[in-house]
Amino acid sequence: MIEQQVQLPDGRTLHAYDTGSTGVPVIWNHGTPNVGAPPEPLFAAAERLGLRWISFDRPGYGGSTVDRGRTVASVARDTEAVADALELDRFAVVGYSGGGTFALGTAALLGDRVSAVVTLAAIAPYRAEGLDWFTGMVPSAIAALGSAAAGADVREALHRSGFEYDAGFLPADFEMFDGPWGWLGKVAGPGLDAGPYGQIDDDASYTRPWGCDPRTITAPTLLLHGTADGIIPASHGRWLAAHCPTATLQLHEGASHFTIVEHAEEGLTWLAQQL
Repeated sequence: MIEQQVQLPDGRTLHAYDTGSTGVPVIWNHGTPNVGAPPEPLFAAAERLGLRWISFDRPGYGGSTVDRGRTVASVARDTEAVADALELDRFAVVGYSGGGTFALGTAALLGDRVSAVVTLAAIAPYRAEGLDWFTGMVPSAIAALGSAAAGADVREALHRSGFEYDAGFLPADFEMFDGPWGWLGKVAGPGLDAGPYGQIDDDASYTRPWGCDPRTITAPTLLLHGTADGIIPASHGRWLAAHCPTATLQLHEGASHFTIVEHAEEGLTWLAQQL
């Protein structure tokens, strides 16, 4: 794994990861709160399919500079900067949870530069017409995102109050964490080592205008979502599928916000077929 700091014109830096110089480039967008190291459980599949993982810590996570007030579009520009630094003309994007939203934003903003998109449990735009955004979320998700919708300062106050997030884990989630996808725990703790603003600013960005429109995505897009997702309900996936003209939705019956990652390898296989 190659790790490097990418310097941005505004003085910020992004901590980037690269699994190697060969293979079709795929940029991984991590979840909230994680660092950006690409997903180890998918390394073997990526090698088999001829894919090269690239990723970075979003601002405020790991080794990347905080960027208060960031949006989905500004993170897409950060993605563009990483791609430019690595001299990538075109690339695919994959994202899990909130990372799926940033993957969609990158495809919307960068157009033909993005060759294909796969998301797992992506978040739809806040106040999207025809979507009851909070319905089906566990109480902790409503508290975190509801406070973020009131402002990043309100979300920060919730954090400072000692708020503890209860993800509502299901028995199948605990079983999954005992296997290869226990890796999610490996990247979650370090996600907050640099301070709380990665998570706070992620949550705030999900409730701000994106600064780009997912309905303009032209790249082939696969949306994976679980019907038992209590953090980002499947209604978000349905809305995205209905409004993104190149999107296909695969709903997995009984899959949670966490066990949906067990279907990531089939998403990668689909991705490789588009490239």
